[in-house]
Amino acid sequence: MPPGTRAANRSELTQAILASASVQLAEIGPAALSVRQIARDLEMASSAVYRYFPSRDALLTALLIQAFDDLGRAVEEGAATGADLRDRFTGAAHALRGWALAHPHEYALTYGSPVPGYAAPTETVASATRVAAVLLAIVRDAQVEGRPLGAGTRQFSAAERTAVAPISDFVEPALDDAHTARAMVVWATLFGHVSLELFGHMNNAVLDYKEHFTTVIEQLADDLGL
Repeated sequence: MPPGTRAANRSELTQAILASASVQLAEIGPAALSVRQIARDLEMASSAVYRYFPSRDALLTALLIQAFDDLGRAVEEGAATGADLRDRFTGAAHALRGWALAHPHEYALTYGSPVPGYAAPTETVASATRVAAVLLAIVRDAQVEGRPLGAGTRQFSAAERTAVAPISDFVEPALDDAHTARAMVVWATLFGHVSLELFGHMNNAVLDYKEHFTTVIEQLADDLGL
């Protein structure tokens, strides 16, 4: 078999394995992910699946990277539709919520409860930080342009500044204390509201989720001076 054909076949089967695993995410959740069931679904021997993914953890890692990249791509595209900082931010935020609602099981895998016995390896970091890169770039640009922030924020202590250095230094130029603190609030608020909606924790408290989310992100945009 020519090398090109072999590579194409391997890629096709890899995607088939991931697709079968994604079905399991929806039906039984990541903790119960079964390589044997994937093998049965694809009419393969379990040993053949293990040649592509040597363990359940390796399969979970591939699913995580795929989900993080898919979400990151959606948020990047959402931000790219904006002509100014505010539109970039609201476009990114709506894309985040839209992706989560369209892919609830993948969102639960990435931002829900940890899978018992699984620890994500460092190879997931680049994909996992794509959304953060979009949001922090917007905050950085607001800082560079001298946009006035909303309500004042206190200065970090030396210990706090050390703790959040990976966030403030993620972009160039680095974020000052006020913008770092505001970026953390934005991050927690966006994912908090999406998670509360997706997992049903605001039922009977919010009647129109889209309108509510729009109000939240417009307030966040005001706080960032966008």
